[in-house]
Amino acid sequence: MSNATALIHSIPVDPLTGSISVPIYQTSTFVQEEPGVNKGFDYARTNNPTRATLEKIIAELENGSTGIAFASGLAAIDAVVKLLRSGDEILAVDDIYGGAFRLFTHIYGKFGIKVNYTDTADIANVIDALTPETKLIWLETPTNPTLKISGIQAIAKIAQQNDILLCVDNTFASPALQQPLNLGADIVVHSATKYLGGHSDLIAGVVVTKNEELGAQIKFIQNASGAILSPHDSWLVIRGIETLHLRVQQHSRNAQVVAEFLEQHPAIDKVYYPGLKSHLNHDIAAKQQSAFGGIVSFTLKVDTAEAAKNVVCSTRLFKLAESLGGVKSLLCHPATMTHKSIPAEQRQAAGVADSLVRLSVGLEEVEDLIDDIQQALAKINAHKLKPITSNI
Repeated sequence: MSNATALIHSIPVDPLTGSISVPIYQTSTFVQEEPGVNKGFDYARTNNPTRATLEKIIAELENGSTGIAFASGLAAIDAVVKLLRSGDEILAVDDIYGGAFRLFTHIYGKFGIKVNYTDTADIANVIDALTPETKLIWLETPTNPTLKISGIQAIAKIAQQNDILLCVDNTFASPALQQPLNLGADIVVHSATKYLGGHSDLIAGVVVTKNEELGAQIKFIQNASGAILSPHDSWLVIRGIETLHLRVQQHSRNAQVVAEFLEQHPAIDKVYYPGLKSHLNHDIAAKQQSAFGGIVSFTLKVDTAEAAKNVVCSTRLFKLAESLGGVKSLLCHPATMTHKSIPAEQRQAAGVADSLVRLSVGLEEVEDLIDDIQQALAKINAHKLKPITSNI
């Protein structure tokens, strides 16, 4: 049975009514037969049937033991960091989502947790950055926004040899394209707001663990901290997951065409897309992903924030907005939007140039998307185009 078929039929029919759609149990509490005797549910922060169904589905999608659903992707990340103690260190990918950077640096830095950022696309950097205090390796692969590819399997071996947890943010690939737990990771996180939900209509996050013991720890943190996903939003994610494989494959096909177009455009300095043979670690991406995803980033030969803003404010189909992974195409300027919380020097060192634009390629006809990009790029004055040295 194919993964897509297995996924669709992993979403259960309601045994009580026969409903083909998972019911939304919009309740705060559950009646008990006597103290401590119930039908598996006592209070909706601790557990809820709709959320429990989603958690089971996402665990199966990632081939993990335990799924845990949160009120946002950052709440999911926060729960993983709470596994650590003061004095522990995180080794994190340098090209990291700005929200994760903000959480790591400005929140957990106050509690004595140190973060070492390094370019994990080169395995030697990972080895060099380890310290005796390193307790967690944090990967995004592909990264946000320059789509760096790290070898999950190779880094997992290093983590196992040093008794370090490996967590992979799998948001950009989604479990339809990549399953990090199968490659040796201990934990996977998602902003389910993105491809899992798929319709730009919810905020959610999920964690999936390889083993039950680790899952129980995250489940305890979920209940103790209270950042749970609501029943209705759980249902929305389930609905989105039903079409995940179909959507992600089309996102990937469209993105490949857009990336190849951009690579030949005279206004473009560099294109970041794992499906291009020119992309660093393309061969690793081809091994650990079944396709290359729907995100494409690029920098301009006019390497200024002003030029990038001119482009992102000139598109018609690509809507200027934060977030990604929805049916409609979006674009953003990371330096002033998603990654503005990262200091400019650190951001640029990681490859997030002032002129970098990130595209979330949607499900529109790809020819229409290319026409839209082309007319936006035409707004840059031709006489200003000059070669620059790429940051990567």
